[in-house]
Formats: sequence, structure tokens, C-alpha cells
Amino acid sequence: MAVSDHKTAAFAVAGNRLDAAGEASRTDYPVLWLGLLSVLYNGILAFINHNIMPLSMTHVAASEGLIMASAIIYILHKGIYETDLPAFLFLLFTLVVTIYVSVLNRMLFIDHFRNVLIIFCFTGLGGWSNEKTMKLAFRWASLVVMIFLIFEIASVPFYVSIVHPSDYFANTRGLLPLSYNTTGLFQNALGFPERFSFGIIDHRSSSIFLEQVSLANFCGVIAVYLISMWEKLGRWDRLLMIGTAVLILVTNDTRTMLIFCFACIVGYFVFPKIPKNFNLLLMPLIVAAGFLVYTLKPNATGDNFTGRINLTMKKVMDLDPLAILGLSVDRVAEFADSGYVYLIYAATIFGVIALWLFVCLFPAGRTAAQRRCAHSLSLFIFLNMMIGGTAVFSMKIAGLLWFVVGYMRFHDNPRIRQGRPADVLS
Repeated sequence: MAVSDHKTAAFAVAGNRLDAAGEASRTDYPVLWLGLLSVLYNGILAFINHNIMPLSMTHVAASEGLIMASAIIYILHKGIYETDLPAFLFLLFTLVVTIYVSVLNRMLFIDHFRNVLIIFCFTGLGGWSNEKTMKLAFRWASLVVMIFLIFEIASVPFYVSIVHPSDYFANTRGLLPLSYNTTGLFQNALGFPERFSFGIIDHRSSSIFLEQVSLANFCGVIAVYLISMWEKLGRWDRLLMIGTAVLILVTNDTRTMLIFCFACIVGYFVFPKIPKNFNLLLMPLIVAAGFLVYTLKPNATGDNFTGRINLTMKKVMDLDPLAILGLSVDRVAEFADSGYVYLIYAATIFGVIALWLFVCLFPAGRTAAQRRCAHSLSLFIFLNMMIGGTAVFSMKIAGLLWFVVGYMRFHDNPRIRQGRPADVLS
């Protein structure tokens, strides 16, 4: 009897290994399409808006909702495991904060809950993704971004004839083009003469994202992916990712992502030597560095690095005390360009602390690749919040970013649905 039980257990283990091998070699198309749509849905909607029928904000919200609902259905179908509890509890805590803020302010305010729901959905999808599916998602997303970026560089009229960013934002966001903007581009992409630039094109590139900030941040997502997966990527994937990132850097005029990409190059060698929990110090250090910049150059203004840091620091020091407890959510729109202040107004100080802990503690840190992922994620989020606003929380950026974080958390210890003992023995 003992020999029989031993053989049964051995066959069960062998069967699970074969199942795991089969899972790893098969493309998971629901996960692939949801990952791709998170990046491409705005471009698809813009094409429809310009070439088929006018759209509105309702269509954008419905598209986002459909993507997230599909992701939730997929995750629930797979099941919530003990290892999923950090993301689930983060989402649950955010729901409590959302209800609290909405009741206190007598208005429904779900912006921060939406941001955290995106994180939950795509860490879940990434956690269930196999390596082949994740590589395909990044490969096709990067290829589409590069193709549309080449269209935009080669001929703005041709690029505009496909997606017409100006019309799209007018119809779906109510952002009417200024009188001097006759290009069809989103007006914030036009830039100005004093801005940092490589001089390759006469505006800040946008590609499939239609606006310049998301394209810049997508370069950061590519950097996180490359530093996390470099050793497992083939030559053509490396060339595609590096080529896309470089083309973004030289046409988008983004100083922050240029600094971040150089930090990732150095970090590839340095990050594996740093304990993962060092990330807990990163946000306080960045905020402290911001205060130091403000102290040394209190009068610095303008759309440059010190000017943007000073803008955030001034808003921090002018913070409404009631906002810390979530009593001034009606002012949140004033702080779309200052991430830390926006988060305090939108999520209370408790929501900020929860996000800080999740960003620092959720990524795995067992292997060198996982520590590279963890450190680059924290640097990307916390640096961006100092000089920018809400862009890193949008689905266009947060989707694939948290997708790779979820994948890296489980890639060397994958969750495999085990058969019940009764099934194995039958």
C-alpha cells in the first residue's frame, strides 16, 4: 500500500511538472490581449473618433472599465491565493478610504480607487502570465509604439490623418485646441523654444499615446522591463526595446526619463547588491532631496527639473491641513502636476502610506533580477511623483508596468493550480 501511494504521489508530481511545462510554452491570449489593450486602447479610440464616428468620455471610461472587468473575471477564474493577499488587501484598504473620503466630502470620488484597481488587475495578470506571453505583450506593444513614432517623425500630417490627437482630446476630454494649434497634435506636445530638446523634430513626440507625457513614461516602463528581463531576452527583443527607448528619448525631450534610463544602466550592476527593503528609504530620500533643492534655489521656476521640484515642494508646504485627513478632495484637480500632493488630497495621508508600502514591499527580492525590478519600480514611481503628477497611474503606463512586476514576483515560484487529493488518487 505504501509503495502504491508513493508511486501515485510521484506520478502526481510528474504530472504537475508536465502541466507547468505546457503552460509555459502556450500563449495565454486573454492575458496577451488585455496587456496590449492597456497600452493601445486610446490610440484605437482615436482612430475610431477621427475616421468612423465621434466619441465621448463615456466611450473612454467604458473601454477602461471593460478591460479591468475582463481582468478581474480572469483573476477570479484562476482564484485568489494566499500569495495574492497583499494586492487584494491593498485594494480593500483603498476601497475603505474611498468610501470614507466620499462620505466626508458628500461626493463620489473614485479616482484613487481606480488607480489602485489598475494595479490590482495587472499585477494579477502578470502573476498568472508565463514568460512567452509577457514577452509577446511587450514585443507587440513596443513595435506599435515604434511604428507610430516613425510615422509621426516622418510626416505629422500622415500621423494626424490616422489618430488626430487634437480632435480626440476635444471630443473625449473637452480640451479644445488653442487658436495657434493648427497641426492636429495635442497642444501640450508642441513645446516651446526654451525647453530641453535634441532638435530631431519640432515638437514633443506622442506616438500611439497621443500625448507626450505617457510616451515619455512608456520609455521608463521599457527600462524597468529591460533591467528585469535582460538575461532572458533574445537579441531581437533587446534591439527592439532599446531602439524604441532611444527613439523616444531623442524625440520626446524628456529629461526625467533620460536620467532614469541612465540610472537603470548603472542599476543593472548595482541594484542586485542592495537589499530590497532599502526601497522603504527611497521615497523619504527623494522628498528630502526635493526640500534641499528648494532650500538652495527657492526662486527657481519654469518647466525644468529644479522648477518642477520647487513647484511640488511649494504645494507641499502650502498643504491644507484638512487635506491630510481627506476633507479637501474638491481641490484635487489643482494638483495634477504634483504627484505627492495629488495623492494626499485624493487618498489621505493613510492612502499615501499604503501606496508607499505596497510599491516597496510587494515586488519580490529573492533573485538579482527581482531586486533590479523592485528598485527600478520604486525609483520610477517616486521620482515621477516629485516632478510629475498622475501619469504613472494611468492604465496606458501602469498596465504593463505592474504586469511585469506581477510576473517577476512569481516567475521563479509560479502558481500552478494543483489537483485536489481526491482527483490525484482517483
